[in-house]
Amino acid sequence: MNAQPVRVLLVDDHPVVRRGLRAIIEELPGVAVVGEAGDGVAALAFLDAAADAVEAAADGTPPGRARPDVVLMDLQMGGGMHGVDATRAIAARPTPPAVLILTTYSTDADILAAVEAGATGYLLKDAPPEELAAAVRAAARGETVLAPTVAARLLGRVRAGRPALSPRESEILRLLAEGLANRQISRRLFISEATVKTHLVHIYDKLDVDSRTAAVAAGLAAGLIRPA
Repeated sequence: MNAQPVRVLLVDDHPVVRRGLRAIIEELPGVAVVGEAGDGVAALAFLDAAADAVEAAADGTPPGRARPDVVLMDLQMGGGMHGVDATRAIAARPTPPAVLILTTYSTDADILAAVEAGATGYLLKDAPPEELAAAVRAAARGETVLAPTVAARLLGRVRAGRPALSPRESEILRLLAEGLANRQISRRLFISEATVKTHLVHIYDKLDVDSRTAAVAAGLAAGLIRPA
């Protein structure tokens, strides 16, 4: 009897990218694409429908779609739910599939946010097909997968003792880089201005700076945020 193929859900807001990934994956033995989604909300809806189909099959009703073993997730997806939020929502499910991030971004802030949200692995979109294939299969087995450059960044971060900002602190630092004032940040993140100021104190302390401009400069130099 043939082994069950690894089932993959593609999540990316660019149809051309999804089409290319599907073409690559469908050439791989033992791997099958079971669906596509243009953002995190659509991915969660697909997983809900797949779970319902599994329950229906248990009751004797033919299933409508297959539950994926691996979700291949982009990070930034236009105006929809982004990859980190979707990953966090998927990881919180009772029996979640593995989430493998596939993106063009390799800053420390992106990597840490994705891993802390529950991602099984982190790959860059310039990965060769054979590396992508191995990563998908490894993720399906529950193994952690990191692109060599990503692993090197994390190792270098540990060796250099770079400051570790929390996901919320990284988010506030990014908004600082966009030029937002404290009140604007509080409205954007639905937190109080006092909470913003508390986070800023922690950010300044970790980066060893004493101003917003210096914090942004230090964050860019350390790879904690992306250049605009």
